[in-house]
Amino acid sequence: MFPSLAHRPWQVFCRVSWRHKASFPQPQCLGWQTASAFSLWFSPPERSVASLGAGRVHFYSTSGNGKDVPPKSPSDPTEKAPAKSSTTPTSGSPLKGLTKLETIQVKVRAVLKKREYGSKYTQNNFITAVRAMNEFCLKPSDLEQLRKIRRRSPHDDTEAFTVFLRSDVEAKALDVWGSQEALTRERNLRKEVEREYQENIFRSQQLLKEYKDFWGNTKPRSGQRATFLQGPGKVVMVAICINGLNFFFKLLAWIYTGSASMFSEAIHSLADTCNQALLALGISQSIRNPDAVHPYGFSNMRYIASLISGVGIFMMGAGLSWYHGIMGLLHPAPIESLLWAYCILAGSLVSEGATLLVAINEIKRSAHQHGLSFYEYVMQSRDPSTNVVLLEDTAAVLGVILAAGCMGMTSLTGNPYYDSLGSLGVGTLLGTVSAFLIYTNTEALLGRSIQAERVQKLTEFLENDPAVRAIHDVKATDMGLSKVRFKAEVDFDGRVVTRSYLEKQDIDQILNDIQQVKTPEDLENFMLKHGENIIDTLGAEVDRLEKELKERNPEVRHVDLEIL
Repeated sequence: MFPSLAHRPWQVFCRVSWRHKASFPQPQCLGWQTASAFSLWFSPPERSVASLGAGRVHFYSTSGNGKDVPPKSPSDPTEKAPAKSSTTPTSGSPLKGLTKLETIQVKVRAVLKKREYGSKYTQNNFITAVRAMNEFCLKPSDLEQLRKIRRRSPHDDTEAFTVFLRSDVEAKALDVWGSQEALTRERNLRKEVEREYQENIFRSQQLLKEYKDFWGNTKPRSGQRATFLQGPGKVVMVAICINGLNFFFKLLAWIYTGSASMFSEAIHSLADTCNQALLALGISQSIRNPDAVHPYGFSNMRYIASLISGVGIFMMGAGLSWYHGIMGLLHPAPIESLLWAYCILAGSLVSEGATLLVAINEIKRSAHQHGLSFYEYVMQSRDPSTNVVLLEDTAAVLGVILAAGCMGMTSLTGNPYYDSLGSLGVGTLLGTVSAFLIYTNTEALLGRSIQAERVQKLTEFLENDPAVRAIHDVKATDMGLSKVRFKAEVDFDGRVVTRSYLEKQDIDQILNDIQQVKTPEDLENFMLKHGENIIDTLGAEVDRLEKELKERNPEVRHVDLEIL
């Protein structure tokens, strides 16, 4: 069976199958064959020795003659027995003491010894030049003498990069520094220097800030300015200006008239101004570039600002309006002339209506770009900043109408209770808007999935690829600002991946390598070489799918395909 193994020592592991009416534990069978002798022995459980009888042993030859006979040995008492059976063991037989006829089947096969890697094995790990210099305190000149390995790059902008074997780097570090203790001391020293460097950077930044505050900051802000001249930024800035003016004039009208409804409207405009200033801060923060601490960027800052805005509307707007309305019902007071209040409310209605139209036009434009209706775009909170302005201005317009109506009833009847009821109505309106904002932005921050149709489209694209058998555990999360993170478990077709690898290889060379395989060590080296290359091909297939998925779906910014 194994002609290449017949001329050298090798260990045999055999599997023994005992057939017996009574059940007992599986015995062990061990043995080996050398050029001069063949040894085979059995280790049955002690309690079953007395019940075993003569056995039948099937020998599988490794001499290449094709005969299933045991090797001859002068000391073997069973050399005259038939090739495949032994009926009565002699006194020198290893089956002495067996009393019942049993059948023993022995299968001999060559196997590679299993390697124990332990809980920590880093000898074959790759590290980059930056890690080698930082973690092992080496210089670029030290790395030039080490083996360089070209690997696929995990980044989209580069195809390949150079890495080093960790074992080579560790050996070089010990050669440079002399001992592990010296290397540890150098690491600690460099950490201290790094800490001092960071402290110096912080102090320099503080001095630079003070210098800019004194002389004026001349750094151009064209990028940030452009953010507030179009899209949601433009809507928010217009709303801040208009609501600020409305608050000022409504506050004067309340001081002059003492109307509870006018007080609620003034508080409403103040709450809108503060919340929209918070939205402007969220927009400015959301356009920051990703860093090491926040690898997915700051796009969620808009949702955070909108969530805080909703809480602010509830506490400042609704809370104060309810409080003032309840106090008006408990302690009614006469109201002065409401003429100036009506004029200011009319101006507020026009200004709030203008801001509302700006927000509506912006949402219509964005909804059309995403292929959604106006209602779907608002309910899914695709643009939280514009949504806040839309809802706040809608509530402002309705609040102005409600306040004017209640004040008119008070003027006609002379009953101040209508004015207090108007304040309660405005507070209820603001509470409803704040509850909606808190709910929608909380849903967005929790990680909301995109529409099922879009998920199906992305899944079908992957399933149509010949290298993919199936897609499982698909997760497509909306990260805000039209950014999607896609994750899926991919069952790859190993045959297609292997064929893709073979198409790039010299088949004649591979056939020649196969013919050179004579021993298990040769087979292991052959499989390790091509197995590693096939794994690299599988990684290249993953990179190709991720790149094509991003190109066909620009909204997909982060793709995580995990091999099943």
